[in-house]
Amino acid sequence: MNATELRHRIAGLMPRARDELAHLVAMRSVADPRQFPPEECRRAAEWVAEAFAGTGFDTILADTPDGSQAVVGSRPCAREDAPTVLLYAHYDVQPPLREGAWRTPPFELTEVDGRWHGRGAADCKGNILMHLTALRALGDDVPVHLKLVVEGSEEQGTGGLEAFVPGNADLLRADAILVADTGNAAVGQPAVTVSLRGMVDVVVSVEALPSELHSGMFGGPAPDALAALVSMLATLRDDNGNTTIRSLPNDGRWSGAAYPAARFRTDAGLSLDAVLLGDAEVADTLWARSTLTVLGIDCPPVIGSTAAIVPRARARLNLRIPPGIDPYDAARALIGHLTSAAPWDVEVSADVAGIGHPFRASTDGPAYRTLAEAMQTAYGRPMRQLGQGGSIPLCTVLAETYPDAEILLLGVEEPQSLIHAPNESVAPQEIADMALAEALFLRGYGSR
Repeated sequence: MNATELRHRIAGLMPRARDELAHLVAMRSVADPRQFPPEECRRAAEWVAEAFAGTGFDTILADTPDGSQAVVGSRPCAREDAPTVLLYAHYDVQPPLREGAWRTPPFELTEVDGRWHGRGAADCKGNILMHLTALRALGDDVPVHLKLVVEGSEEQGTGGLEAFVPGNADLLRADAILVADTGNAAVGQPAVTVSLRGMVDVVVSVEALPSELHSGMFGGPAPDALAALVSMLATLRDDNGNTTIRSLPNDGRWSGAAYPAARFRTDAGLSLDAVLLGDAEVADTLWARSTLTVLGIDCPPVIGSTAAIVPRARARLNLRIPPGIDPYDAARALIGHLTSAAPWDVEVSADVAGIGHPFRASTDGPAYRTLAEAMQTAYGRPMRQLGQGGSIPLCTVLAETYPDAEILLLGVEEPQSLIHAPNESVAPQEIADMALAEALFLRGYGSR
C-alpha cells in the first residue's frame, strides 16, 4: 500500500474520526474532582482502552500514584527483531475556564468555519484520534512492535505517569517514543518539537506592617507591602521587556525554524502593530531564553478596598527556562533576586511551588530521519524544528528512564487551536495529514 492509497484510506476514515472525537469531547474528563466528577475520567479511560483494543492492542487500566488511570497496551508484530514504538497521548483536558467566553458549548464538538471546536478537540483527544486513524489505515501492515500509554492527569500536573514510569520501565520500554502532545507551526506546515522549556513556580510573600494602618494618618513614613512587592516585580524585566534575573544567563539563540513576528501577533490575537516584549527574535525569546510571568497577586481588590496601607501581599511567579539551565539553580537565582530587590527592609519569604526540567530531543537518529521523510511525503514540504514554550515533565522522565530511546514530539495542535483557552479547536485536515505521517513513519521505521 503506497502513500496515495494510505491517504485515500484515511480520508475514508475521517467521518468515523469526527464521530468518535465528538463522543470523546463530550466526556468532561478534567482530572480535578473539585470541579468535575472522577467518573468522567474513568469513562474516557475505558473508551480509549476499548478503542485501541479494536486496533489489536491488549490494553489495561493501570493505577498511577496520583490516583489517575493510564491506558497501557501492547501489540507485537510477527518479526521478533523489529523495533518497538511507544505511542503516547492523554485523555484528560483543561477545565473550560469561562464558559461564557466560548462561542460554542465547550463539551460539544461543533464545526465552525471548517474547524472542530470543543475542549480537548486538539489537546489531546485529537491526538488520540490521530493515533487511531493511523493504525486503522495500516490495518495489519505494521512492521513494528507497538506499545501504548494514554494518561489521565497530564493537565493537572500531579505527576501520576511520571511516578509510574520508572517503576514499570519494562512495560513501556521502546526504541522510539511518539509523544503526541504538540503540533505544527501552522496548519499544513509540518514540524517536530525538539525543545521544551522547563519551569519554576515561586510564591513570594512580603510583610511590611503588623496590621493595616490608616493611609491618611500613617501613609508616607510607614512601609507599604503592596508597593514594595510591585517595586520588586518591576526589577524582573528591563525597559524592553527582557527578563532580567541576576545571575541567570539569558542570551540564548534559537537554531531551528524562525517564528515571524507578524505570525506571532496573529497567533496571539494581537494587532499587527502591537509591541512585542524583548529585543531578540520571537523564537529566541520564546524557546531559547528565560521568561518571567506574574500569574497572580494576593492583595485587596479595588471594590471593597479601604483607605489603609496594605501590611502584607504576595504573588505567584512562573519562570520558564530553556534547555541548559537547571531549574533548581533558576529557583535560587529568582529567590535571591527578589530578596535583594526588596526595599525598605520589608520581610520577604519565598516558596518553590513547582519545578519542571527542560528537555531537548536528539535529532540525529533513525527515528528522526524516518519521521522527516514521512512528514515530507504527507505534507509535500520539509519538516521544521520547533521549540515549545510549555513544559512536558514526562519527557525528562522518559529520557532518564530510556536513555537510548528517540523521543519525537508531534501532534495535531497548532497556534490557532487555542489549547488551554476558550474556543479550543482542531483543523480536521491536521488529524488526517498527521495520521498519514504517523502511518508512514511506522511503516518506514519498521523497514529500516
